[in-house]
Amino acid sequence: MSRRRDAVATSPRRGATTRPTSTATPSRARPERSTQSRRRVRKLTKWLLGLGILVTALTFATQWTLRQSFFRVQHVTFVGLRHEAPSAVLAASGLANHPSMINLSDAKIKKNLSTFTWINAVQVTKHWPNTVVVTVHESVAVAVAFTSKHVLEFVDDTGRALGPAPLAANLPTLAYLRPTSSTWPFAHSGSGAAYVASQLPRAFSPQVSVITDDAQGSVTLKMTTPVTFILGRPTNLHAKFVAIASVIGHSTLVPGDVVDVTVPDELAVTPPTHS
Repeated sequence: MSRRRDAVATSPRRGATTRPTSTATPSRARPERSTQSRRRVRKLTKWLLGLGILVTALTFATQWTLRQSFFRVQHVTFVGLRHEAPSAVLAASGLANHPSMINLSDAKIKKNLSTFTWINAVQVTKHWPNTVVVTVHESVAVAVAFTSKHVLEFVDDTGRALGPAPLAANLPTLAYLRPTSSTWPFAHSGSGAAYVASQLPRAFSPQVSVITDDAQGSVTLKMTTPVTFILGRPTNLHAKFVAIASVIGHSTLVPGDVVDVTVPDELAVTPPTHS
């Protein structure tokens, strides 16, 4: 009896479903994903390489094109140039050599033109394909001064000589008392007189004949009347000029009068001395 029970117990029942034992197999998903990633990387690398080659080719083509004669300087216009010869300025600028527009150096042009006395500043403007406009800012002559050879020259607000001036120039003449050298600007002295000349108001500037500076930096105006105004050091000029204009407009001065406006609120008039 026992053997039969054991046989029945171990045999499957009717209608029961037998679950097959599964054996795990390696997954193919990961290798396939890795292969696809490598393909995408290779494709992206080829695309970037092709793009780089295209950009490089376009760059070289553009550079080659811009260096052709059509893109070289053919037309040059100078604006504001009055005291220097245009032909000399053109030659010094290097633009007469028809440089390529792409390699045009503003700094080099400005450096080349800085050797001209009258040229103070330069602005370079490119108009493609082959035109350049050079705007010149010249120094302003505020007075005249005689050199050691008694040649009259224009002078700017710093006392720098700009070049020969006609004897009939309608500007005040700068002078320096007891100069240490005989050539203007007298070993860098007399700059105070030049500065005063640049600040003169229109109210009486046409009446100023000579502006004198001395070793102590005291400035004196000699008028065409002739009346002399002592300014002292070139400071507080606005107040001093107002005082001078007031004296000219409301006082009766005689030739030879000396008016001290060193302290604008305390004017002192010294009449001429007759010997």
